[in-house]
Amino acid sequence: MEKHSDVDRGEKAMLSESSRLVYGDRLISATELNRQPGRVLDLAIDRPITITRNDQHFALLRREEMSLLVKAAALSLRVFEVTAAAYRLRLGEQIGSEHPYGWLKVFDKDELSELSAEIEKDYRLVESEPAAWDRIEATIYEWHESAIAISSPELATAFSDEINEVLLTQPLVENTTESVQV
Repeated sequence: MEKHSDVDRGEKAMLSESSRLVYGDRLISATELNRQPGRVLDLAIDRPITITRNDQHFALLRREEMSLLVKAAALSLRVFEVTAAAYRLRLGEQIGSEHPYGWLKVFDKDELSELSAEIEKDYRLVESEPAAWDRIEATIYEWHESAIAISSPELATAFSDEINEVLLTQPLVENTTESVQV
């Protein structure tokens, strides 16, 4: 059997305390998980659990929480990339059309600032409002769709074509009530 020094125990205690502070979770040993799996799963309903075995650490959390973490990581990267590209364009730097956010080039500096502000506003709320992630995703999608519309020659022609414009007239109102005999 391997003996652990006081330093090893101290390091583990420090790791345990820092894990609790950083992750806000509860530490459970693998032995405790084996002895009381139902209780450990009940604890994991309310908050994440860290299961320790030797020097290894495992996370136990609800699938919905994990999905939100994965979505948060992916969208955080998109938020960074979109705002970084917008910032570069506002500074007058060039980005190529092959750039994933090259579509931002159709907007002027004020519009790029507006986009960044919209994203930043919702990004500040992600901890308190999980729906903020959906709003961020929708904002980026809507601005991308607007960029496509702005750069579409067909739409530009349609909006500027005044020659074939037909004014609407007031609809005629007809009396359609007929007397029905019984």
